[in-house]
Amino acid sequence: MAGMLPCAILCGGLATRLWPATTKIPKSLLPINGTPFIAHQLSLLQARGLSRVVLCVGYLGNQISDFVGNGSRFGLEVSYSFDGAKLLGTGGAIRHALPLLDDEFFVLYGDSYLTCNYQAVADAFRLSGKPALMTIYRNYDRYDASNIEAVGGRIVRYDKRNRTPNMNYIDYGLGVFARIAFELLPESDSADLAGIYRTLLASGDLASFELKQRFYEIGSAEGIQALEGHLASGGDGLAKIADDITI
Repeated sequence: MAGMLPCAILCGGLATRLWPATTKIPKSLLPINGTPFIAHQLSLLQARGLSRVVLCVGYLGNQISDFVGNGSRFGLEVSYSFDGAKLLGTGGAIRHALPLLDDEFFVLYGDSYLTCNYQAVADAFRLSGKPALMTIYRNYDRYDASNIEAVGGRIVRYDKRNRTPNMNYIDYGLGVFARIAFELLPESDSADLAGIYRTLLASGDLASFELKQRFYEIGSAEGIQALEGHLASGGDGLAKIADDITI
């Protein structure tokens, strides 16, 4: 089994759907059962075998770096890629972070709490021989609006805006990439990760891997409530975070 890949976490967005809660603190620091979300997220990644994380930060990013530090209290090595004066978007932020990443790496949305087997996802990516892999979940609009048509586990359409009746799957929130998928993007341009996924799909360069465990997210009030319930019930064995992990 190959070593675990590093993970880039996208946590630089404005989180406008959660305003006014996110006007003064970034979404990653929203309290979930009294503890900043990112503490739960990083603790889960460490428990799943990850050791190195790059936080792609922008809006109120200094608050995140002040709280997380070098990651040692989470058992991780954490470094930072700041967007700078201009927000780069989810795809541009990854392009900007490439110097801190390996030739292959995970990409995780900053509001996602995913209890899947990360090593299995990495293994599927390597077996695919493609420069990118998207994890998908058979959602049927249950936890959010589905945005993927898949046949036999293969993605045939992905579109967050123009949905069709055959979209029963959803982007799970975890991808795996070879750096070549981002290297051709102009360094200073803003780019959307969803658009990069669509381009890779159109060229036949996007693999997929279906996961069975539901996803949790904090992009909405309903998502926050679901995650708080999951953690309060002892989900993942990580409900009790160390007392010193507070803002």
